[in-house]
Amino acid sequence: MKKTLVLFAVLCWGMVAFAQHTQISVSGTWAFKLDSLDKGIPEKWYIEKLPGKIILPGTLDDAGVGKPVQTDTLKLNKLVMMHLSRKHEYTGAVWYQRTVSIPQNMQSARLTLERVIWKTDCWIDGHQAGTQESLVTPQVFDLGTLKAGVHQITLRVDNRKQHDISVNNFAHAYTDGTQIIWNGVIGKMEIVDQHPLAIDNVQLFPSLKSGSVEANINFVPGARDKKYYVRARLLKGPHVVEDTQNITVAVDSLWHSKLIIKVKNARGWDEFNPRLYGLKIDVTDRSGKVIDSRTERFGFRDLSSAKGQFRINGRQLFLRGTLECNIFPLEGHPPMNETGWLKLFKTAKQYGLNHIRFHSWCPPEAAFKVADSLGFYLHVELPLWSLTVGKDPGTLLYLKDEASRIIQNYGNHPSFCFWSMGNELEGDFNWLQGLVRELKAKDSRRLYTTTTFSFQKGHGKYPEPADDYFITQYTDKGWVRGQGIFNTNIPDFKTDYSTAMKNIPVPLVIHEVGQYSVYPDLNEIHKYKGVLEPMNFKAIRHDLRNKGMLDLAGPYLKASGNLAANLYKEEIERALKTSGVGGFQLLDLHDFPGQGTALVGLLNAFWDSKGIITPREFRRFCGPVVPLLRFDKATYTNDEAFSASVELANFSDKTMTDQLTWCITGEDRKVLFSGKLNKKSIPVGNGQQIGTFSVNLNSISKAMQLDITLSLAHSPISNHWKIWVYPAVLPKPPKNVIFTTSADSALSWLKAGANVVLNPDTAVIKGVNGRFAPVFWSPVHFPDQPGSMGLLISPTHPALADFPTAYYSDWQWWDLVTSSKTMITDILPFQTHPIVRVIDNFFKNRNMADLLEFKVNGGKLIICSMDIHHNLTARPVARQLRYSLMKYAGSKNFAPKENLSSTDLIKFFK
Repeated sequence: MKKTLVLFAVLCWGMVAFAQHTQISVSGTWAFKLDSLDKGIPEKWYIEKLPGKIILPGTLDDAGVGKPVQTDTLKLNKLVMMHLSRKHEYTGAVWYQRTVSIPQNMQSARLTLERVIWKTDCWIDGHQAGTQESLVTPQVFDLGTLKAGVHQITLRVDNRKQHDISVNNFAHAYTDGTQIIWNGVIGKMEIVDQHPLAIDNVQLFPSLKSGSVEANINFVPGARDKKYYVRARLLKGPHVVEDTQNITVAVDSLWHSKLIIKVKNARGWDEFNPRLYGLKIDVTDRSGKVIDSRTERFGFRDLSSAKGQFRINGRQLFLRGTLECNIFPLEGHPPMNETGWLKLFKTAKQYGLNHIRFHSWCPPEAAFKVADSLGFYLHVELPLWSLTVGKDPGTLLYLKDEASRIIQNYGNHPSFCFWSMGNELEGDFNWLQGLVRELKAKDSRRLYTTTTFSFQKGHGKYPEPADDYFITQYTDKGWVRGQGIFNTNIPDFKTDYSTAMKNIPVPLVIHEVGQYSVYPDLNEIHKYKGVLEPMNFKAIRHDLRNKGMLDLAGPYLKASGNLAANLYKEEIERALKTSGVGGFQLLDLHDFPGQGTALVGLLNAFWDSKGIITPREFRRFCGPVVPLLRFDKATYTNDEAFSASVELANFSDKTMTDQLTWCITGEDRKVLFSGKLNKKSIPVGNGQQIGTFSVNLNSISKAMQLDITLSLAHSPISNHWKIWVYPAVLPKPPKNVIFTTSADSALSWLKAGANVVLNPDTAVIKGVNGRFAPVFWSPVHFPDQPGSMGLLISPTHPALADFPTAYYSDWQWWDLVTSSKTMITDILPFQTHPIVRVIDNFFKNRNMADLLEFKVNGGKLIICSMDIHHNLTARPVARQLRYSLMKYAGSKNFAPKENLSSTDLIKFFK
C-alpha cells in the first residue's frame, strides 16, 4: 500500500485538471523485458510482472540494453564506414509495463504515445486495448472506463519492419543510417479522460484572401443525453482579437461542428513575418459550463502554384532549402521538444535558407512549432523510398492511413507547405497519383508532388499530371544541377538552366543539389557522447596515423571544403539566374553520416561549423536578395576585356529601389576599376538585368587574381567573384632548364646534372584520371567513381611565384585538373612533400600528387602530371603554370630536398 501511495504522489505532478478532464503523465520508470523469441503473447506476459527497469520516454540504446556492438575495430572497411556505430542494438519485441494510480473515475480514457518504432500492442489490466503502427505520428489507444485506483498498462513494442517501405532500410523514418532503429517510446506519454465530450481533432482552413478561417471540429463520441455547443474565439498571442465575432454552434449528431470566423485586417504568415494566430475552441453544455477546450495555432498564408511559379500571399516565392534526413547523432532519434529543433532552424536561417525537406519521413510536432515561429517552409514526405510501390496491398493501406494521420496531427501548421509521397519512387505511378488526388481533396492547404524525383523510365524528367510542383535533377532537355556539368563543361558564369526548363508547366525544384564530399573533420570525434560511436571517423584517423598522414587531415578538410563551397555557390547562383526555377534543395548544408559516411556538408552532423565558410559569406549568394553576375569565363589574358551583365534576384517581400555598385580589386585589395549602375526599382522575382559593365585588362602586367564585388549602395547586401588574368605574351624560358615529355630524355639530362621539367603525356602515367569536382556523395556508397577530393596546394612555394593561387583548387585549375593524371606516390620508399598534392578520398587515403620536385642522379627535377605542353595558345592557364615552373627551375631558388632514384622515377610510368 505504501508503494502505491508513493507512485500516486509522483504521478500527481504530471496531472492537469482541465474542466472535467483528467490528464496524467505516464513518463517515468517502467518495468521491461526483451522478447527476442516472441514468447510474450502465448505466455501472457501482459498479466505478469516484468523484471527490468527503464526510463520512458527513452530507448533501449539510452539504457545500454541490447547486444553490445563491437566499437573497438579500427579497420577501414565498408562495414565500419557505412554509418555511425551503435553501442547496443536490438531488433524485435520488447514489453514495457507500469502501474498507474487514477485519482478519480475515467469514463473514456485514452493513452497517447507520441512516437514509437514501429508496432505497439497495448493492454490495460490484462485486457487488449488495441494495436497501432505509425512511424511518424502519435499512437493512440482507447483504454475505456478506468475506475479510481491502481491500473496496469502493458505495452509490447516491436521495432521490426512491418511494411516494405524502402530499399535497404534507407527511408529515414526506419533506418540505421542516421536515425537508428531504436526500441522504446519518445516524446509525450499521457492518459486523458475524454468524458463527457472531448475534442478529437480540429482542422483549420485559413484564407488570407477572404480574411477568414474555417474550423472543422471532430469529437470523441460522448453522452447523447445532453446538448453540447462549440464556442470559438480568435487569439493573437494570449489576447482575444478585438472586433472579431465569437461564434457558437451546436455539436451535430455525427459529433462534428463546422464554423467560419471572419477576421478584419488579417495579416499573412511567411518567412519575413511569421505571424501566428490562435483559435480557442471551448466545448460547453447547455448551461455554458466548459467541458473541453483547445487552442490551435495557425497562420494566414495562401500558397499556390501558377504559371510555373510558387506564390505565397500573392508574391513570388523561391525555396532555398536543404535536407533533414533524421540526423541526430547523440540520441539516434529526432528531438521531441522545441529546444532540440531551435539550433537546427536558427542555423539554417543564419545561412540564408528558408526551406527544409524531410527526406522520407515526417518530423514531430515540436519541429513544426519551431518552423512556424521562424517562418520556414517545410516539405514533408511519407515514410517511403521504394522501388516497388504498389506491390504489397498491406503497405499501400498503411501509407494511406499514415497520410491521414499526418493531416490530423500536423495539418494546421502554416510551415507545412509541401508534401511528397516519398523519395525517388518507382513502381505504380497510377496509385501514387491517385493518392495525391485523394489528399488534395482532403486537404487543400499545401502543394503536392507525386515523388521527389524518380529514376524510373518514363518518369522523373517531366511532372506527373497530379503534380503541383516538380522535383528533379534533369529534364528531357538537360541537367538542372552541376553534377552533370562541372566536370565536363569549361567553367562559365553566364549559363543558367533555361534550356532545360522549357515547357515545364509547374514550379521546378532542383533535387539534392551538391553532394560534394568534404574530407572528415577528425576533431569532431569528441562530440559523440551519446548512443552512437564514430568508428568511421576513428578508422580514418587510425589509417592516416599508420600512413604518417595524420597532420594532413586538417588541411585536407579546409581545402576540400573550400572547393565544395565554391561549387555550391555556382550551383545556387545558376538556380537564382533561371526564371521558372522554384528553388533548390541542397544535399546537404550539413553532413549525412549514413550511407557510406556521406560528409557532404559545409557544417557537421551537429549543425556546427567546420570552419569552411561563415554564415555571412554563405548568405552573399544564398539569401532573399542576391546580386548576380553573368560573365564568360574564369581566366583571361591581358589583351582581353572583362565584360559582365548584372542582375538582382529579389525574393524579399517588397520591391527594391537601390543602386548597384561594382568594383574590381587586385593584390592587397587595391581598387583597379569601379563604377555604378543606374538606379532601378526591382520587383520581386529574378531574371531582371540591371545593367552591364566592361573593363580592358591591358593594364594588368603580371599574372593576378582579381576580385569583383557587386554591392547595393544603401544596404549591406553584396556578392563577389574571382577571375584570373595572365599576360598574353610571356618572356622566353631560361636557357638553363630542359623541358621534356620523355622520362628517358629526362633521365639522360639529369645524369648530366641538368635542371629538368618533365611533363609526360597523361597516357603513359600510372595513376588516376584527373577530376575537378570532388567525390560524389560517398566513396564507400559509390566506390567506382574517380576518387579525388580536390587539390592541396603550397601557394607560397617559389615554383608558383608566377602562378597566383590559394591553397585549394579554384576555378582557374579546372583545365589543368581535367587534363591531368594523378601520380600515386605511395610507390616510393619515402613520404614526399608535393607542391601540388591531390587529396585522395578518405576510404583509400593514398598519397597522390600532380606536381613534385626531386634531386635525381646529380640533376634537379620537377615532374608535373598536368598537361602543360599541348595547345598552349588556347590554354593560357597551362601556359602560365609552365612559365612559372620553368622560371623557378632556372633560378637559384630551385633546391629540391628529396632524393629520387632513377629506378623509383620510372615507377610512375607504364
